[in-house]
This record gives sequence, structure tokens and C-alpha cells, in this order.
Amino acid sequence: MKVARLMTPTYRTWIGRSWLCILSTVGPEGTDASPRGDDGPVVREIDPGTLALPDWKGNNRIDSLRNIVRDPRVSLMFLVPGSDNVIRVNGTARVTADEALRESFARDGKSPRTVILIAIGEIYSQCARALMRAGTWSGDQSEGLPTIGDMLAEMSRGAIDGAAYDAEWPGRAQESLR
Repeated sequence: MKVARLMTPTYRTWIGRSWLCILSTVGPEGTDASPRGDDGPVVREIDPGTLALPDWKGNNRIDSLRNIVRDPRVSLMFLVPGSDNVIRVNGTARVTADEALRESFARDGKSPRTVILIAIGEIYSQCARALMRAGTWSGDQSEGLPTIGDMLAEMSRGAIDGAAYDAEWPGRAQESLR
């Protein structure tokens, strides 16, 4: 009973409050799950059966985009801080570089490189138990975690200075959010 084929008023409200989702795709090399976030709603409803997800600057791997071009099946998992529920959307997607659509997402003079259009196949709420068990929103659990610099230094066998990478990262990230 909880599965809809189109946006409903309650799903629309919930997704509109989500600034973070996980985009899952599948391709010949396997699967990919990529976090997608924004400083407002992470997707825009084009019509009750279609969502638009701007492709803002990320890690430049383009795994998700490459997969969508070859296999349009996608899943989205929408999260809202403080809520133990998630909303899931399964459907098919296509990547567009339509200039007018890209420009409609413009912020601070920058537009996404492309936009992912998702045709909703099904939309439904997910049980909260996993997030509850994990205490997802119960506080900062990052104490003592390795940094990305640590990981890059390890993977490059010291060719990348991890401490320098970590020290420079906040400035680079802030300059390249869009």
C-alpha cells in the first residue's frame, strides 16, 4: 500500500526537505552508489513522474553518468537529518546537457555540467530500523577516523603528502562547491 507510481503530496513534501540522497546505478562493470547533496532540495520535480537531479562538481569519476548511459536503471535514497525514515525512488534515468535546464539550476554564476532526469517507476518509504540501530543522528562518530589524506598517502605509497592534502582540502572544497 505504501508504493506509489507518481509523486504524492506527502512524498513531495518529504523529498523537498531532503538535501541529501544516494544515487545507485548499475553498469557492465558493476554497481555504483554516489552521494548527491545540495544546500536546498537535492532534486526538483519536473512533473509528478519525473525528478531532475543536477550533476554538480564531484570526484570527476563519472561512474554514475557512465552507468546511466549504458543502463538506465537507478535508485535514489533520500535522507533528512534527524529523521530515521528514508524515501526510496526506483526508476530509469537519462543524462541531459540541455542548456535551459542546466541554467535553471544556476547558482553563483555556475551551472551543473549535466542534469539527470529520473522517470519514477516506484516511490515508497523505507523502514526506520536500520538508521535507528545505527544511531545515525545521535552525534559525531568521526573521532579517530583516517582522513582522505591518510587514504591517499597509503594508496600512493607516500607519493601523495596526506597531511598537505588534508590541510589544503577545506579551501579547495569551498572554492569548488559548484
